[in-house]
Amino acid sequence: MKAGRWIFIVFILTFILSIIFSTISNVISVQFNTGLLSIIILSIVLFLVISIGIIFDLIGTAAISGKESTFHALSSKKIKGAKQGIYMIKNSNQISSICNDIVGDVCGIISGSIGAILTINIYQVTGWPNSVISVVLAALISSFTVGGKAIFKLVAIKNADNIILVVSKVLSIFGGNK
Repeated sequence: MKAGRWIFIVFILTFILSIIFSTISNVISVQFNTGLLSIIILSIVLFLVISIGIIFDLIGTAAISGKESTFHALSSKKIKGAKQGIYMIKNSNQISSICNDIVGDVCGIISGSIGAILTINIYQVTGWPNSVISVVLAALISSFTVGGKAIFKLVAIKNADNIILVVSKVLSIFGGNK
């Protein structure tokens, strides 16, 4: 794929994902804008956004680490998803860019936004200083994001073919054959 086209696709995907994630977090924050319930719901959404970033980082790392020969062998045995696995590994640079960079970065940005909204809600409920809440939440969000990605990178490297097989089986349900 030409570099200019790929950059345009990356821009559009990032733009669309940002709109989707931002809209979801804004709707939730408006629906539950004060009180303990909003803190609980926003915390759950924050956990989900961080988890999505970690899972996609795992997939992107596995795509780079997977062995194409494994999937050719699976394809010869007519194992469902093997062709998608070959496609993922042959296009690992793009898969990694989408999973690690686009989805991962969007999740990081959105988790920061949710953290800011959560800071305001915690302040309204507890009266604790905003600066303290903000610093603690930023540290927690960063720690869980970076720590989770570090742990699951090791998992992705050691279990790349298995991870790609699971993902490719899911993709085969939605995407047909590649």
